[in-house]
Amino acid sequence: MPNLIFIFPEIFLSLASFCLLLFGVFLKNSYKIINTFTIITLIVVFFLILNLDFIEIKLFSNSFVFDPFSNVIKLITLGSAISVLILTQTYILDLNLKHFEYPIIILLSILGMFIMLSANDLIVFYLGLELQSLALYILASIDRDNAKSNEAGLKYFILSALASGLLLYGCSIMYGFTGSTNFEIIAQNFDNENYGATFAMVFILIGLAFKVSAVPFHMWTPDVYEGSPTSVTTFFAIVPKLVGSAVLIRFMLVPFSNAIDQWQTILVFLAIASMILGSVAAIGQTNIKRLLAYSSIGHIGFVLAGIATGTLEGYKSTIVYLIIYLIMNVGAFACVLSMKKDKKYLENISDLSGISNKHPVLSFALLIIFFSLAGIPPLAGFFAKFYVFLAVIQNEMYFLAIIGLLSTVISAFYYLRVIKIIYFDQEKITFDQVNDFKIKFLLFTSCLVLVTFFLYPSILNQVTELFF
Repeated sequence: MPNLIFIFPEIFLSLASFCLLLFGVFLKNSYKIINTFTIITLIVVFFLILNLDFIEIKLFSNSFVFDPFSNVIKLITLGSAISVLILTQTYILDLNLKHFEYPIIILLSILGMFIMLSANDLIVFYLGLELQSLALYILASIDRDNAKSNEAGLKYFILSALASGLLLYGCSIMYGFTGSTNFEIIAQNFDNENYGATFAMVFILIGLAFKVSAVPFHMWTPDVYEGSPTSVTTFFAIVPKLVGSAVLIRFMLVPFSNAIDQWQTILVFLAIASMILGSVAAIGQTNIKRLLAYSSIGHIGFVLAGIATGTLEGYKSTIVYLIIYLIMNVGAFACVLSMKKDKKYLENISDLSGISNKHPVLSFALLIIFFSLAGIPPLAGFFAKFYVFLAVIQNEMYFLAIIGLLSTVISAFYYLRVIKIIYFDQEKITFDQVNDFKIKFLLFTSCLVLVTFFLYPSILNQVTELFF
């Protein structure tokens, strides 16, 4: 039983969620207190994981694995979630969305993500996936008085339930054709001639593609990003994307490791479709959150391109890309949450017209973040794409690299269009001054990392060496 110390982070998360829920029920107007304790809980879990030995341990009949890969992703997940909770607190108070359940639901979704990351069995993985998904359904529609939020929650619920059904169907077929739900036994019994397992793998990949909003399973993303409260959109754009992509890497590394010829073609198609649609569909958007939704679809295309190489270099470049993408998104949503006039939050891109005159700092921050999202050197976004392109070219997947390069050029148009509106259009609105220190700090930190990353661009590659 001494190995159970390795699941203390999950146990602590569970107990903290239940205790905070009871505390919130009996204490009125407890959102701020619950939010603070949730952040403290996440920090404690962060150090619990950090203090454990980063070795590979398998628990519960090899269905739950504790290894350096899952641990590092969990640490990044916790850091991202803490940033989101800090970033969005003022927004929730301003919009009077002070449901004490909000941070607790985020805690439960993170618990589901932890189970997904450590799963070494299809049943355990599905339990984690559903725990995460149920929490996200509630988050999307948490603004009960807002028709758009209710619509977003309903759309996400219906489409996600369909994707989960397909994934579960794939899991059941996989069990039938490989004789087990354990990842390692699946890998042993999965070869090029096992057509039933290949058929099952397609359904599992469809479910995972939906979770990371890859084309053609992206249809929920723009509506949910726009309709959900911005605090929820921030969480959607940052944390589940990281975990979904990491889980995809886990599937490629373990259960599907002997079927690279089958899944590589599928991932190449998903990557190309996502890059093309993400770069083209965003051009006509007028809402900043919808623009970031299509931007995220395009970026997932680059993530999938790295995974599609099927090599350790490709997986490393994918993790580097995800970390930089998270930093860019924290900055981007810090800017979106700064678009406020008379305590009313604005979302139209036209509202940014000419703000460089009165808000030079916010304008410059948006310039840095959007240039980085576009992949313009010497910002961190350039190196993220550079490492992915390098891995793709080393694997001689030249067509994928050419499509990625073309989509980067096309996507630069809509990023630069926003910068043009900020700096060259006539001023329409003067935003309220940003007085929230937390937003200022996170915005400054993300911009600083994006600008100075070129001084030591190999640092994240060295981090990935720890778990690959």
